[in-house]
Amino acid sequence: MISDMTKGNPLKLILSFSVPMLIGNIFQQVYNFVDAAIVGKFVGAESLAAVGSTGTIVGVMICLMMGLTSGAGIIIAQCFGSRNFDELRKTVTGLIYIVGILAVITSVAGVVFSRPILSFLNTPDNVIDEAVAYINVIFAFTIGTAMYNASSAILRSLGDSRTPLYALILSSILNVIFDLLFVVVFKTGVVGAAVATVIAQIISAIYCIIHMVRHRRQLNLEGINFQTTKRAIKRIFQTGIPSALESCLISLGTMSVQRLVNSFGAMTMAGYTAAVKIDSIAIAPIVSVGSALSVFSGQNIGANQMDRIKKGMYQTLASLIGICIVIAAGIVLFRNQLLGLFLDKTQAAEAIAIGSKYLTIVCVAYIVAAVMRTYLNVLRGAGDVNTSAVAGILELIGRIIFAYILVRPLGSTGIWIATPLAWAMGASVPVIRYYSGKWINKKLV
Repeated sequence: MISDMTKGNPLKLILSFSVPMLIGNIFQQVYNFVDAAIVGKFVGAESLAAVGSTGTIVGVMICLMMGLTSGAGIIIAQCFGSRNFDELRKTVTGLIYIVGILAVITSVAGVVFSRPILSFLNTPDNVIDEAVAYINVIFAFTIGTAMYNASSAILRSLGDSRTPLYALILSSILNVIFDLLFVVVFKTGVVGAAVATVIAQIISAIYCIIHMVRHRRQLNLEGINFQTTKRAIKRIFQTGIPSALESCLISLGTMSVQRLVNSFGAMTMAGYTAAVKIDSIAIAPIVSVGSALSVFSGQNIGANQMDRIKKGMYQTLASLIGICIVIAAGIVLFRNQLLGLFLDKTQAAEAIAIGSKYLTIVCVAYIVAAVMRTYLNVLRGAGDVNTSAVAGILELIGRIIFAYILVRPLGSTGIWIATPLAWAMGASVPVIRYYSGKWINKKLV
C-alpha cells in the first residue's frame, strides 16, 4: 500500500505510517530478545554474556547496511515526491548492486577478523570461544540482513511500511521455533541460536523481494531493467555514507563502552546485555516515528512544501515526549521483572541489580533521545545528511570521554551515565542546524 505523505493531516500520516514500523522494530528486537532469553535460561549466564559481547560488532555491520539503504531511501522518497520515476528506478537498481557487493565483503572480513576484534574488546577467556562461534555464523550470512534492509528501505520510501512488517512477523515466529528447536531440543548452544536468526533474516528478505516483484506496477517499479548510472550510484554514496558513518560511529561508541563493561566480568556483561535488550525495545517508538518523519520530510521537500514539514515535526516531537514519559515510568516500575525474563533471579541476582541500575539511569533521558532523532530525521529526509555524521561524531566522542572519565570514581555506574550525556551532546547539532535554516537548500532531486 502506497502512502502519499504530501497530502492530509501531517501527524496522522506520520503516526499511522510509523505504527507498522514500530511493530516491525519490536519484532526485529525480538530476534535478539529471543536469542538472549533462550540462551540465558537454557544454556547459562556465560553463554548469554558471549552473545551479548558480539552485539556491538554486529551492530556496526547492521548500521553500515542501514546507513547506505536509508541514504538511498532519501533519494527514492524525494523522487517519489517530485514524481521522477525514471530516476527512482535507477536508484533502486544501484542500491541492489551496492548492498550485494558490500554483503560479500562484510562476510569475508567479519569471519576473518572476529576473534581479534573480540579480543580487543576485552572479551573474557571463558566466553570468547562461544562468542566467536556465534558471530561467525551471523557474518557468514550477511546477505540476508543486507537484502532485507535494502528491500524494506525501498518499500518504506515509497510509502509501504506494512510489507516489511509482515516479513518481520513471519520471520520472528520462525525464529522462535528454530531457536527452541536448535537450542532446547538439539542442544546446539549459541551456534543454534545464530543459525535460527540467520534463517529468519533470509526469509524476511525473500518475502520483501517477492512482494516488490509481484507489485512492481503499484510501486512505480515497472520497467526496471537493472541498469543504473554513475550519477545514481554517486548520489547513493553521497547520502548513504554520512548516514552510515553516523550509525557506525554510534555503534563504535557502544563498542568502546562494551570494552569497559567486559573489564568488569561476566555478571556485569550479562546484566548489561539483558538491560540493552529491554532498552532497545523501549526506544523503538522513537526510532519508528523518527523514520516515518524522515520519509514525510523527503516526500514533502520533493514537493516543495516546507511549511508542512515544520508543522509535522513539531506535532511529532510533542507526541514523542508524551510517549517517552509513559515508557520511562513503566521501566522504572517493572525493571526487575523485565530483567527476570533473561536472567535467573537466584543464580544471577548480581547481574539483575546491575541491569536495573542501567535501565533507571538511561530511561530518564529518553526525551533527549527523542529530540535528537526528531530533528535529525527532518534534516536527513531533506537531504542534509552531513549533519547526521557530525552529530554521530560528537555523540561518539562524548560517550567515550564521559565513560572513561566517570568509570574511575563510579565504576560501571559511570559507564551508564555516559549514555544520556552523549545523547545531549549529539542533540545539540541538529537543533542548531534546523534553526539556522541552511538545511532547506539541501534538496537532492
